[in-house]
Amino acid sequence: MKIQSDLIIKRKRIYYLIAILISIAFGLASRSFDALPHFIVIHAGDILWAMMIYFLFRLVFLHKSLHTAFILSIVFCFLIEFSQLYQADWINTLRGTLFGGLILGKGYLFIDLVRYSFGIVLVYVVDKLNYPRTRIIRNNL
Repeated sequence: MKIQSDLIIKRKRIYYLIAILISIAFGLASRSFDALPHFIVIHAGDILWAMMIYFLFRLVFLHKSLHTAFILSIVFCFLIEFSQLYQADWINTLRGTLFGGLILGKGYLFIDLVRYSFGIVLVYVVDKLNYPRTRIIRNNL
């Protein structure tokens, strides 16, 4: 039974790792391709970034509840966005780098909070709908 439980945990970790990588790939692609509709270009990157953060919290805190990942994701994304109101030279220099800009953003926008919330709610609901299936599988093993 322990081996089967470990197998389920490994599968979940792989699932969340793949979800993180897909979120990153689609998020970067949404900012790179001019052929995409304007609506997608302006909203998808932030939505996918928030989804990636949720998947990251699920990966790290796999034994915690989905609700925990939801709350941590919202708090983290909101803190990052509110941190953009702070404009010291040192952090602006960090934001000027590729990775600093991707993680910390460049400037505060209220709409980003809406985008983050939408992305996190979306993946939380999908995760929640998928969760009972994994519980049933676990009980049948």
